Amino acid sequence: MTDLAEIRRAALPLMAAQDLGPLVERVGEATFVLIGEASHGTHEFYAWRAELTRRLIAEKGFGFVAVEGDWPDCRRVHHAVTTGADPFEALYSFERWPTFMWANEEVVDFCRWLRRWNAGRPPGERCGFHGLDVYSLWDSLHAVRRYAAAHLPEQMETVMEAMRCFESYGHDAERYGLETRLVPDSCEDEVVSMLAGVAGTAPGGEGGLGVRQNAEVVAGAERYYRAMVRGGPDSWNIRDVHMADTLDRLADFHGTRGVVWAHNTHVGDARATDMAAAGLTSLGQLVRERHREDVVLIGFGTHRGTVMAGERWGAPHRRMPVPPARSASLEALLHEALRGHDALFLVPPAGLRAEWYDEPMAHRAIGVVYRPERERWGNYVPTIVGRRYDAFLWVDETTAVRPLHGEPAADAEPETYPTAM
Repeated sequence: MTDLAEIRRAALPLMAAQDLGPLVERVGEATFVLIGEASHGTHEFYAWRAELTRRLIAEKGFGFVAVEGDWPDCRRVHHAVTTGADPFEALYSFERWPTFMWANEEVVDFCRWLRRWNAGRPPGERCGFHGLDVYSLWDSLHAVRRYAAAHLPEQMETVMEAMRCFESYGHDAERYGLETRLVPDSCEDEVVSMLAGVAGTAPGGEGGLGVRQNAEVVAGAERYYRAMVRGGPDSWNIRDVHMADTLDRLADFHGTRGVVWAHNTHVGDARATDMAAAGLTSLGQLVRERHREDVVLIGFGTHRGTVMAGERWGAPHRRMPVPPARSASLEALLHEALRGHDALFLVPPAGLRAEWYDEPMAHRAIGVVYRPERERWGNYVPTIVGRRYDAFLWVDETTAVRPLHGEPAADAEPETYPTAM
């Protein structure tokens, strides 16, 4: 049985911004800090993550933020925060469901701070804001075409061949995946040719980075949608490998350290969960494998509260209750030990930490699709918290994020695998 006193001894206070000091010190000289969230719609996760990121930028010199969002949408935010425009319009223009993930007041507040921070710095030293995800197949393909028409005319034929191939599927990514499963004919060759041509001829600088990354997104999305219809772990893994590759490209481009914002299921090390047995990797695992001790992974958790989510993929978002945590879960244990107080945990090295850090426990994970009534048999990932994260922020009671607007009509994007993450 876990000794509750051991948990209380390990808990550091988490009430005000200055309480993040030990965590900032723990980051040290790490190149990458990946900051998670136990849901995509919780105010406190976004607020603490933003506060920590501000300190990492201001005190530790981190030079870019990379989020679990689409590259073209986040590119508009990047342009705003690095040129002095108000990022509100860029965030409000997010259209792909679930818009509330990034089009919310919490992200607006952070991006307005980032714009002010960048205002006093030369262009080469401004902190960027980028998207890591793979979903923007059509937007990225059109962005490549526009850039090639203006700057890379010698690549227009290969770009148009890729466009014509995808257009034959009616701009429907799910249809593309299904039909290529039934008939062994895909757009893979056209995409590979386009990527090679663009990557080999695009110039340096922001414009070159943008077109190369959009081409990488098209290539990643093409693989993702073909894998998605087969089921199993491949589509999830393609997505997280794409995120890890994008993070490395951003670090090379900026020549500086980076902060990542994504769900715990991406940020945490999959080897410390049952994801590994299912053949799943994670961004956190990949970054640890590639960069060893140069990485800090930070998770979040909560006992109860409210969250912004949809009842199904593409449904209008709404504020939902988060019921008290399931018994015997990590969240129930922390709630019992800390008696409702919030806390910061810095995970000690193996061999020097209390036993509870290495005990397998259910750990709640809420995605953009959420059904509170299913908590008894879903929404929990078996986890060894001391191996999954390097630090953990516990917020006992939480509230929903504040979206900028209601949802547009649902698009055809299916749920990712595992569902709703």
